[in-house]
Amino acid sequence: MKIAFLTPEYPHPKTGTAGGIGTSIFNLSKALLSLGHEVSVLVYQQNQDDYFIEDGIHFYRIKNIKLKGLSLILTQKKVEKLINSLYDSGKIDIVEAPDWTGFTAFIKPKCPLVIKEHGSDTYFCYLDKRKVKFKNKFLEKRALKNADGIISVSAFTGHLTNELFGINRNFTVIHNSIDATLFEPKQSESNTLSILYFGTIIRKKGLLELPEIFNLVHNSNKNVELILVGKDSADIKTARSSTWQLMLTLFNETALRKVTYLGPVDYFKIQNLIKDATVCVFPSFAEAFPVSWLEAMAMGKAIVASNIGWATEMIEDGKEGFLVHPKSHLHYANNIVDLLNRPNRRMQFGLAARLKVLKNFRDEEVAKQSVIFYKKLITNDRCIL
Repeated sequence: MKIAFLTPEYPHPKTGTAGGIGTSIFNLSKALLSLGHEVSVLVYQQNQDDYFIEDGIHFYRIKNIKLKGLSLILTQKKVEKLINSLYDSGKIDIVEAPDWTGFTAFIKPKCPLVIKEHGSDTYFCYLDKRKVKFKNKFLEKRALKNADGIISVSAFTGHLTNELFGINRNFTVIHNSIDATLFEPKQSESNTLSILYFGTIIRKKGLLELPEIFNLVHNSNKNVELILVGKDSADIKTARSSTWQLMLTLFNETALRKVTYLGPVDYFKIQNLIKDATVCVFPSFAEAFPVSWLEAMAMGKAIVASNIGWATEMIEDGKEGFLVHPKSHLHYANNIVDLLNRPNRRMQFGLAARLKVLKNFRDEEVAKQSVIFYKKLITNDRCIL
């Protein structure tokens, strides 16, 4: 089978940095290749048009057309033309695109089009208690209604998406996955007690709750360090250009001395940081099925994460980690302290987390589930699923 992914991001030096969508496509693409399928990645929002092949994947960089008032529709038609050309020439059989901002709303390819619900702007605005732009909601709803099939990375995301858009589309849950051989448990040589957060530095991921939580942890143990990794971002609610700068004002003076912000790091370097962490924390308010959690789980790390929606599809509270609401600062801090003080429990959680990834979230298994879905769409001659 010849599968294409249409995406605004992909983790490659030529295509720029990527978040969860790009990382999930990266993982799935490798697994599909290993199963003998052909993969093409079409990345829009690029600074030039380009084509290259690397590690067996065909890459198409797409430069957006710039024309006031018409940029989006013209770029969509440019992408539609490319997809149809690849389909007509026998280079692709099916294309998958994310729901984010509804880029495919006015794209009508000749081949089946799958929308994968990684979490739309409408979805994240709802979870983050922000007003969504009318344009984005309109485009996202149209894209979902026109799709030939829908995959959701979590049941929570699929059901909430239908509710928010007032639609009743069938969807198939296929979780995000990771390469469990790349993220393996490794012995740390560090004797430092440390808490690691990695991901975007942004309000919706609970980063403005984390200083309050760490202040309480610091009161319990003055030697614990907090390490933050990820790209800083603007804060929509306050219009401030840096969430990190907002965080700095929330740490108490002594706790702040134990905080290190490393900024963004290379995808392949994050493993060493996870390896040396004592506990990983993810106090997020808005996710769909975060790859970062899977990476920490695969490396056998004890986790304290949010207890909202998607989380229970990943972690069973008290078995593979602790799940706590990000606003419950004291409860959250107490669970972190419990894990810092109890190495046996950390090991127990870590082993259970690793086993869960191997059983449910390995690339190979998720790729096989995806192929079954794609084949069904193609075989049914685009009968909407």
